[in-house]
Amino acid sequence: QVQLVESGGGLVQPGGSLRLSCAGSGLTFSSYIMSWYRQAPGKEREMVATITRSGGSRTYVDSVKGRFTISRDNAKKTVHLQMNSLKPEDTAVYYCNSRNGVRDFWGQGTQVTVSS
Repeated sequence: QVQLVESGGGLVQPGGSLRLSCAGSGLTFSSYIMSWYRQAPGKEREMVATITRSGGSRTYVDSVKGRFTISRDNAKKTVHLQMNSLKPEDTAVYYCNSRNGVRDFWGQGTQVTVSS
């Protein structure tokens, strides 16, 4: 059974930082492209950051470029999202996603709230 478990969310003040983690199990982790998505209340889910299987290439939505960094450790089956200079508009539930063109899995999400 494939599981993706996110952690690291919470409440942070504007300008602060958080590091999200996603631990995978039940899958050949290195065979999957990993992404972080987010969904704010009343909005559609959007892709925040994606990292290729080897970690050699990363893409980001324009609104987080220069502030967020995605990384992965295939040996530990984890993917991380380092979020710096957080803004209130970053408030959302953040989801971990894995896909390999055939199969697509999601975590349960972790809440990130940016507020003073």
